[in-house]
Amino acid sequence: QEQLVESGGGSVESGGSLRLSCAVPGYPYDTYSMAWFRQAENKEREGVASIESDGSITYADSVKGRFTISEDSAKNIMFLQLNALTPEDTGMYYCGLAVSPLVDPLKADYMDYWGQGTQVTVSS
Repeated sequence: QEQLVESGGGSVESGGSLRLSCAVPGYPYDTYSMAWFRQAENKEREGVASIESDGSITYADSVKGRFTISEDSAKNIMFLQLNALTPEDTGMYYCGLAVSPLVDPLKADYMDYWGQGTQVTVSS
């Protein structure tokens, strides 16, 4: 099973920014959809942003206008720019890859592969 590799997490103060990266080793990247998820302590994993194989982008309402998903398909890397962070954004952030077309681009059940996660901590 291919392993996605996230990086870029860290600790910032409220209002700060971070840029997360997700490397996709060895995949024909253009034919897959990918997404970012996060999981806070004692909460379920929730979708944050997705970018599908046709270029369609979806954001969760809670991050619209603050987070930006992008990709460098030549390098097989996906990014998530996090701006105007609040303590409510704290959690482990995971990237996921879906082989099949997505019915719901922000639902974790549709992802086939996952990374190990990168922690984002926002202090008030």
